[in-house]
Order: sequence, then structure tokens, then C-alpha cells
Amino acid sequence: MARLPPSHNDVIAAVATAPGRGGIGVVRVSGADLGALISGIVGRSLKPRQASYARFLDAAGDPLDEGIALFFPAPHSFTGESVLELQGHGGPQVLQLILERCLELGARPAAPGEFSRRAFLNDKIDLAQAESIADLIDAQSREAARSAVRSLSGEFSRRIHTLVEGLIHLRMLVEATLDFPEEELDFLEKADAFGQLDRIEAHLIQVLSQARQGALLREGLNVVLIGQPNVGKSSLLNRLAGFEAAIVTEYAGTTRDALREAIQIEGVPLHITDTAGLRDTDDPVEKIGIARTWEAVARTDVALLLTDAAHGVGDNERAILARLPDTPMLTVHNKIDVVDETARLSENRMEVWLSAKTGAGVDLLKRRLLELAGWQAAGEGSYMARKRHLVALHTAREHLASARCQARQLELFAEELRLAQEALGEITGEFSADDLLGEIFSRFCIGK
Repeated sequence: MARLPPSHNDVIAAVATAPGRGGIGVVRVSGADLGALISGIVGRSLKPRQASYARFLDAAGDPLDEGIALFFPAPHSFTGESVLELQGHGGPQVLQLILERCLELGARPAAPGEFSRRAFLNDKIDLAQAESIADLIDAQSREAARSAVRSLSGEFSRRIHTLVEGLIHLRMLVEATLDFPEEELDFLEKADAFGQLDRIEAHLIQVLSQARQGALLREGLNVVLIGQPNVGKSSLLNRLAGFEAAIVTEYAGTTRDALREAIQIEGVPLHITDTAGLRDTDDPVEKIGIARTWEAVARTDVALLLTDAAHGVGDNERAILARLPDTPMLTVHNKIDVVDETARLSENRMEVWLSAKTGAGVDLLKRRLLELAGWQAAGEGSYMARKRHLVALHTAREHLASARCQARQLELFAEELRLAQEALGEITGEFSADDLLGEIFSRFCIGK
């Protein structure tokens, strides 16, 4: 469990730019009273929200560096406290000297994510917005970055707040009737309480769909390639990756261990694992590779069973299928260039014919993988979401479904609505335990 920072009243400081050399580096300081620290490091007071050229001074008054100093008095800052930013040259040693001077003047090193945590605790951002800061930094595609910006701007949070407000209004109606049991159902029907429940549920389903898109952009999809030796698993990995990631030979059993590559399809990260061919073998090294193949299958989101299009699904493939867990599976008939087949999908869209060698049909496979992941094209409305957000949305939806079933028992109806509201409140941090906050913010960068 992550530890809480020593005190939320301390002055904290950190290098806010990434490690390494750069043209500009930033040291950030936040706390309740920075007057003495500012005087000690720049030798004078600073005008609020105005960029000032300054020399950054050591204890003897000698310059450590020179650059731009910015002072944001509380509460008009990112953290809600007084914030000082010192923008100097981006050499690691220079930044370390400036940071050490701030520590000499009474600051302490910031914990990972402590600036964002203080912004949350001071009601400058909610928990979903705070998480989107880390997601924006970690974004691996343009689509992921755009979704993170939408969450950071508060779009996701506003949708959650709209749902919560609807639930509060509905709870008010339901609980107001508890003192008048003889009129309760008539009153609720006249107030369109059940129509309100329908609209809240429809809105929740829409938000959940958009959150799933954002979760895909953040987490990606795990895909494992399985099949007998020499059916073209490594060739398909190379075709999807766009370079020679795996060794390809005509000899069976070339791939001995799992090989992982990350690619993107329409901005969605795909983590593809090429595995050892599945067959009976006495080779101890190959046996280890096959065992790791089954371990990869157990963790995957989608399994691709490759076959040679010349013979299709035979006894060996059926034996593999019999061992597959309840995981979405797509059968890929490879080497259609050898048997003069055409690239196509089956009617049920669970089989695809392609050639990893020529690339024919590979686009069909990519689109089908996105379909299996639940991706919708042009996900402009998606929000960067995490697993805990999806769990909370699913929990709220389950409580709404239970509320509908308990419509004639108003005490239970009201309780299910309360539980749905509480689940949604976990997303923005309205209901959050300290251990959850510690876990979330400990994963941030230092300086954020």
C-alpha cells in the first residue's frame, strides 16, 4: 500500500521536466507560504502571474543559473497553493543545484504525484482529471492523447456529475414518498420517476460505451498467435509489426519462446505475442516454449489460431481448440497465395483467409480484431478510462437494474439508487478511501 506524504502543509519541490539534457528545465515548488523561499533564491519578491527574468542564487548570493521565474499565489494555481516555477537551462546538474537550494530554504522533496494530489485535495481537479494527467503523459497515440485531454478538461467528469445529479433528483422523489405509503406509486408515476430511471440508465450505457473506447486506447488489446509449427505465426507477426521482429525459416520449431511486439491499429495499441508451435516434442527447450504458449493464452484477450490454408482445421487444430479457455478466438487460414484462395471473412466473421507473405487479407484481420475488441471507428467522444472507472460504471448499472426490480419496495428501490450514486462518486473521488488515493498518485511522475 502506498504511503501518504508526511504532511499536506509542507512546502514541496521537484524537478518537473523529464530526466536528461534539454534546452529548458523546470523546478516547481508548492506550499502555503513561499515568501522567504522566493527571496532566498531570486533575491527579491515576484509579481504574481508575471514572467520575470531572474538569477537563481545559492546561499552565498552567487548565481546557480539564470532564467524565468513565475509566481502563482494561492488559490490561483494548479495545486491551489502558492506555486513557484523556476525555468532555467535543462542540464541535470544545474537543475539539481536549484532543487537543493530550494530544499535548503525549507522545502522537502515532493513525492510522486504529490502536486496533482494537492490539486485534488484542494478541489482544483477531481480524481478522474488527476488520473488523466498521467494518462496524457503516457499516451502512445494521438487518439489516446486526445482522449486524455478530454478527460483532463472535465468532459468525462461532467458526464458523471450529470448522472449523479439525475440520481439525486430521483432519490429525492422516492424518499419523499416513504412517509406516504398509500400514495407512493401514484406519486412516482405522476412525477415520471420511472421515466427518469430509464433516461439515467440510457445515459449511463452511453457513458460506459465511451469509457470502454478510452480504456482500449489506454490499455490496448492482448493478442496471442497459436497453432502448429510452420503455419506462419512469425510471418504474420512480422507483417503486422511492419518489420522483421521474428526469425522466419522453413524449419519447424524455429520459435522456442514467446516473442512480444506492440503495434497500433487506428490508434488502438495491440500487444501481439508470437508463440512456440504446439505439437508433441521431446525437445526440453521446445517443451518450455510450449508451456509458455499456454500461459500466454490464459492471459490473452483474443487468440488467433493459425492454420495452413492448404489443409484448414484438422485433428491437430481441433485438439488445440479443445484446450482453449473461454477466450474470443479467430481462426486465420494463412498461405492463401500458395493455394490460390481469395482473401475473405467467413459469414460468421470468425474465420479469415489471408497471406502473411503478400499481405493480402491482413487489413481484414486488423478490422476484425478491432471489432472483437469493441472498438468503434472515429471514437471522438471517448474518454481516457481506467479499469476502476469501468468497474464503477458496471456496478452503478447493476444497481440501477436492481432498483428497477425493486420498484414496488421503495426502501429497497431507494437503497439501490444510493448505491449506484456511490459507485459513480468513486470515479471522481467523491467517495474515495485514502489507500486508493495513495495507490493512484504514487504511480505519477515526480514533479506532477
